[in-house]
Order: sequence, then C-alpha cells, then structure tokens
Amino acid sequence: MAKLQPVRGTHDLIGDDARAHLAIAETARDVAERYGFGPMATPIFEFTDVFQRTLGDTSDIVTKEMYTFDDKGGDSLTLRPEGTAGIARAFISEGLQNELPLKCFYHGPMFRHERPQKGRQRQFHQFGVELIGVAEPAADVEVIAMAADVLDALGILSETKLELNTLGDAQSKEQYRGALVAYFTGVADQLSEESKDRLGRNPLRILDSKDRGDRALVADAPIFDDYMTDEAAAFFAAVQDGLDTVGVAYTRNPHIVRGLDYYSHTAFEFTTEALGAQGTVLAGGRYDGLIETMGGPHTPGVGWGAGIERLAMMAGAPPAAARAITLIGLGDAGEKEALRLSRELRLAGLTVELVYKGGLKRGLKRADRIHAAAAVLIGDDELAKAAVTVRNFDSGEQTDVAITDLKDHLAAYR
Repeated sequence: MAKLQPVRGTHDLIGDDARAHLAIAETARDVAERYGFGPMATPIFEFTDVFQRTLGDTSDIVTKEMYTFDDKGGDSLTLRPEGTAGIARAFISEGLQNELPLKCFYHGPMFRHERPQKGRQRQFHQFGVELIGVAEPAADVEVIAMAADVLDALGILSETKLELNTLGDAQSKEQYRGALVAYFTGVADQLSEESKDRLGRNPLRILDSKDRGDRALVADAPIFDDYMTDEAAAFFAAVQDGLDTVGVAYTRNPHIVRGLDYYSHTAFEFTTEALGAQGTVLAGGRYDGLIETMGGPHTPGVGWGAGIERLAMMAGAPPAAARAITLIGLGDAGEKEALRLSRELRLAGLTVELVYKGGLKRGLKRADRIHAAAAVLIGDDELAKAAVTVRNFDSGEQTDVAITDLKDHLAAYR
C-alpha cells in the first residue's frame, strides 16, 4: 500500500500552525466587529455558474484553476476559488435586499488548482469583508481603514504599503479601453503571447503583465486619468481625501487593474517586500456591477480579501497559549477527585490538563512537557485533610491548600 500523504498543494494545520491561523482569523474578526460587521458563512462549493458569471468565462481562474466536478445528480459544482461570489449569491438567493447596508466578514478555505507557491497552496485560507448597498466613497474609506487596522493589530502594517488606484466608471473605462486598444495594436508585434491574447479580450489586463517586454511598453501607454469623467475623478478624490482624514497613508499605483466590467472606481492592494515575489497580502475594491451581473438588482458593493497563510508568515509565532494547571490524582480516590476538580476549575476560567493515570512520576513528566504553570497533587493524605498540594513550577514553592479554597488560590494562574 502506498504511503498516505496530503494531496499536493494542501497541508495539515497542527500545533503552532493551527494556532497561528486561528489567531489571524480571531484578530481580524475582532477588528471587523468593531466596525459593525457581522459573520457570514457560505458553502465551500456552489453551482459552477456562480463563479463563471462572476469571474468571467475567459479568466485564468475559470479556465485553468477551478476544481469543478459533476455530482451524482449531474449538476456541475465548483469548490469556491474566492469568497465574494458566494456572498453575492447569498444576497440574491436569501433575499437580503432589505438588510442593506449588509456588512459581513467571512473566513475559511478556498481552492485553486495552481502551482503551489510561497504562502499560496491549492487549498488556502482567506479572511474577507464585504460592504454591500453603499455607493458613497466613505464605504471605500471604511473598508480600507479596517484593512489597515487588521494589519496593525497583527503587528505587520509597518511592513506593508497601501497601493491605490481608480478604475473609474463605465464611461471612463470604455474611453480608456479604446485608447489602450489603439496603442497596443500599434505595438502588438512586441507584446508577449499572453498580452496579445488579452488585447482582444481584456486590454486592461496588459497593464499588470509581469513580462519584462510588456512592462516597457506599458510605461508609455495612455494614462487613465486623461480619460476619466468628472464624476469618476470626484469619486476618487473623495476616497483619497477620506484616507487622508482617517490617517491611512497610500501610494498611487495606476497599474492596479481588475479585468471584469463589474469592477469600478476604487482598487487597492496592501503589498510587502517581506514575502519575496508574492508581494500582495490583502487586496480589494469596489464591484458596483457584480450583483446585477448575477441576476440581482443593481447594488453597489466594496470589500477585500486576505490570505491567512501569507498573513501568518508575516505575523510570525502566535501569542503563547495560557499555561495549564496539571491535576495529578494519586490512587483511585485521588483520580476521581481530580476528575471532579478539573471541570470545576475549567468552569472558573482556568486551563486544566488532567493526568488520566500513571501516578506522580508520569504526571510530573507530562506537566514538564507542556510547560505547565503548576501541578495540583491529590492523594489519600491530601484527601484525608480535605486539601491538595499545589506545586508552583516557576518558584518551586509547594503549598497545601484546602479544596474549598483552591479556586481562589489558583486565580493568579488564570
């Protein structure tokens, strides 16, 4: 029999890795809740059409990376490659139009069949927020400020840079698309094969090409600001003014683009040099046309998503877990009392490690292995006095404590 291994591009979360992921999600949740956002969880698989509608039939995710399969009923299902589409589908199917503004956060696994790379596996984990139903630029400012606060709470904001751009409104994009097509058509013979393909389908995507030759051509491409409507320019100015007002620093990056028509106005990325080539740790923007594209009413929206693996790589070791109190029962009566006390102390808010059997030597060995703060020894001699022996591992002090006073005595270890 072949040796069992995790599937390529997946990994187990064990020990500190699991605790690091949990700490990232809990930190982000705490910040999101302070902004008035509440939790939402959607299924990890949807009808394939949900993602084909939202990501586009020609995107790399849809054509190359989605985990798509037919179920026993013949329906085409897809493991979610990102979180926003499921939230938008739920908004429509669950009739949440009366809940506007809808402010939610989510976290969980996403799936893309791509080459595993630093901080990105085929099953990866993401935390994201969505603010649906607010067309004003203040919504963009709020979600960006929340993103900055999450990174700050994780201790990594100073290692990132906020890059900001505008995609304008529909009229701005149409005018700009025409200018790009005219420019890149004139130098098409110098474009990479991928960008030649994009020229016919989605010329905006050429702007974020990583090909060195393409980058040289992009440097001389038309500038989007020359094609913005007054309304789009005013919206972007309001977002920038709002970020200045709340004290979030940013850099303009005109090469941040989004390939699909339902994206509009603000696009942003928090980038870092701490992870090498994979420099984006959090990205988002406005998607005013998304829900309409999916068959719902025209509903504005803005949000962001962040890879938990990448955040964890930057944040380093998670906060230390609370050190346990080890309960060591000696003999049948001691073991029974240790079992009773273990629940009583846990209900009092203490972290308790119960030694199930094996006596004093095994119990102390276990306590040492988990770096316990103290041990509570419960034997026949102690029980005869309705007391226990508490051994403090840091000071070495050993104290007899009445069982009725034990919770108060251990309160300092909470």
